[in-house]
Amino acid sequence: MVLSDNKLWLSQKTFVFNTEGKFLTLFRTETAPTRPCCWDLPGGVFELGEDPESSARREIREEAGIEVTDMAPLALEGSYTPAQDFVVTVAYRANAVSTDITLSYEHNEYKWVTPAEFLELKSSDKWMQIVRANLL
Repeated sequence: MVLSDNKLWLSQKTFVFNTEGKFLTLFRTETAPTRPCCWDLPGGVFELGEDPESSARREIREEAGIEVTDMAPLALEGSYTPAQDFVVTVAYRANAVSTDITLSYEHNEYKWVTPAEFLELKSSDKWMQIVRANLL
C-alpha cells in the first residue's frame, strides 16, 4: 500500500428550490477560500462526526440564513482538486421554508434561477453536470 500526503474531503451541496421552481445560487466573493468569483450552491465540508443531512442543513443556515424541508439525495460525485486531494460530494435537493436570504461572508450576491439559467452562469463543471443529468 502506498500512502500519500493527499487528503480525502467529504462535502455536500444543496439545490434549494423556491415555490416557483427556481433554485438558489450564491456568488462567491473574490476572497472566498475556494472558487472565488463563481456561482455556487449552499454547502461545504462536513465537520467531524456530522451526518450528511445535518451538515447540509447547517451550511444552508450559515451561508443563506434559511431552513429547508423535503431534503433528498440527488447525486453523489467524486473529483480531484488542483492539489490532487479527492473530494466526495453528496448533492441534495430541498425546498426553502423562506426566501429571505442572509448571505455569509463567503458570498456577496444571490439569485433564484431555473436549471437552464444556471447553465449560463460561471460555475463549477461538476454542478453543471449534476444540473444537466438531474434537473433538466
